[in-house]
Amino acid sequence: MAAYPAAQGNFQAGTAVVPASQVEITVSCRGLKDADVFSKSDPMCVLSSKDMKTGSYYEVGRTEMIKDTLDPDFVKKFTMQYFFEESQKLKFEIYDVDSNTARLDAHDFLGRFEGSLGEIVGSPGGKVEKPLTIQNYQKGRIIIRAEEMSNCKEVVTLQFKGIHLDKKDFFGKSDPYLVFYRANEDNSYTIVHKTEVIKNTLNPTWRPFTVQARALCNGDYDRSIKVECYDWDSDGSHDFIGEFTTNMRELSRGAGSNNQFSVINPKKKAKKKKYTNSGEAILMSYTMEIQHSFLDYIQNGTEMSFTVAVDFTASNGNPSSPTSLHYLNPYGAPNQYAAAIQAVGEIIQDYDSDKLFPALGFGARMSDGSVHHEFALNFNPSNPFCQGVQGILQAYFNSLKNVQLYGPTNFAPVINHVARFATAVQDGSNYFVLLIITDGVITDMPQTMQAIIIHRLFVLSLPLETCTILTIDPLCFLAMDTLDGDDVRLSYNGKQAVRDIVQFVPFRDFLRGANGSNMQMCQAALAKEVLAEIPEQFLSYMKAHNFKPKPPASAPGSY
Repeated sequence: MAAYPAAQGNFQAGTAVVPASQVEITVSCRGLKDADVFSKSDPMCVLSSKDMKTGSYYEVGRTEMIKDTLDPDFVKKFTMQYFFEESQKLKFEIYDVDSNTARLDAHDFLGRFEGSLGEIVGSPGGKVEKPLTIQNYQKGRIIIRAEEMSNCKEVVTLQFKGIHLDKKDFFGKSDPYLVFYRANEDNSYTIVHKTEVIKNTLNPTWRPFTVQARALCNGDYDRSIKVECYDWDSDGSHDFIGEFTTNMRELSRGAGSNNQFSVINPKKKAKKKKYTNSGEAILMSYTMEIQHSFLDYIQNGTEMSFTVAVDFTASNGNPSSPTSLHYLNPYGAPNQYAAAIQAVGEIIQDYDSDKLFPALGFGARMSDGSVHHEFALNFNPSNPFCQGVQGILQAYFNSLKNVQLYGPTNFAPVINHVARFATAVQDGSNYFVLLIITDGVITDMPQTMQAIIIHRLFVLSLPLETCTILTIDPLCFLAMDTLDGDDVRLSYNGKQAVRDIVQFVPFRDFLRGANGSNMQMCQAALAKEVLAEIPEQFLSYMKAHNFKPKPPASAPGSY
């Protein structure tokens, strides 16, 4: 069977496109230092982004210079690609422009703010207000807003039928299908969608199809949409039946006489005086819904609740030994567990307003001889929360000095622990992410599979969608792949997981050849891999439970 005509546009088979959101960053400042003697400062903002491979900053762009003001609102925006799974470190620097030169050292430095793009987009309304620092003191404030640039979030579902289409096949009827094109600004057309082929009929009814409105019109509801009708042929020489044009504004009116189109073949029309059409295409139904983005939820109050669970089994080795994965290095270099906590936690913490994270351990023996498969790293079971990533690391290091590594490696208790937290928040305001860091082969596989599937299937609206397992020992890769349902959906006792909710990442892959100079790069790559699936899982969960982003709140005193 021959292929349809080649698709045009941005799709290229055999390539990959990283999912991302384009955000527009707006900068204002208040109370800047006055660096001019006889007038006020003439500020501009320079934005730089950190290259995780080299550790150095490169310039993204500059705003315009605004004369004589200590409270500038810069008109020029910065546009960046936002990747949830990456730690995108940014540096905003304010200068008083003193000449026409582009050299920054020729201008007076007024202050700096360093943060992450995740911190900005993760703030309510996508807005942060932070002090500007000059050496060791603060002077003035910077106000940063990040807004997703995709304004057209509508998704439309359309269904068409054809009547009395031209007969193109000698021994039968036609095998018609439709091709939809978006008009470009240069009067060219880009293919957007192709329906299925309906065999041997002049009166086809095509299945409903769903497409993003911006794909059809790029946000302009009056932009032309061309629809071509073809008779499919197995040798690829598909016969042109005819075409018609419309636009989103007309289609949005739904089924009716205004959306009944004559399918015209221009060549036939030019040759035959009595030609009317080559059939009709009729819109049967039109529905539209808003497709909310990950940032829509985050900027309107949904928080990512991050829990880390650390493997304290004896197979990790004695923490006092340099060969141990839990080695307490007196010279300060982080062990592999600390590196993993830091890499992932520094990104996740930007999406949690109070920066309080439950931290658990499993597989340890306490001073009284009891073995715990779920204990608070801070040894406070009623309040296992740690303040930020540094708080988790502090509790982790303290635990190593107060417990004995033991075993076995059981995951189900910590999964059930986080599930209990999730059952208390079922309104879409929180999304729970569990990170399990382990070295060895899992010993309670049936219980773990049961915990994952039962909580996903039978606890209504449970926002525990992602269980990420970082494993260090390559011997347990095969066992962990059973839990990661990328190829085969996880099942237990005949019950199947609704979708893949486990991400398995072999930590050692990111540490090969790592040393002090490139450990930061390895940690960034690790965090990207661990967090890559979360936005898609997040949106899938919210859509499945019909949770909408909260209405934006008006902040007191906002400008």
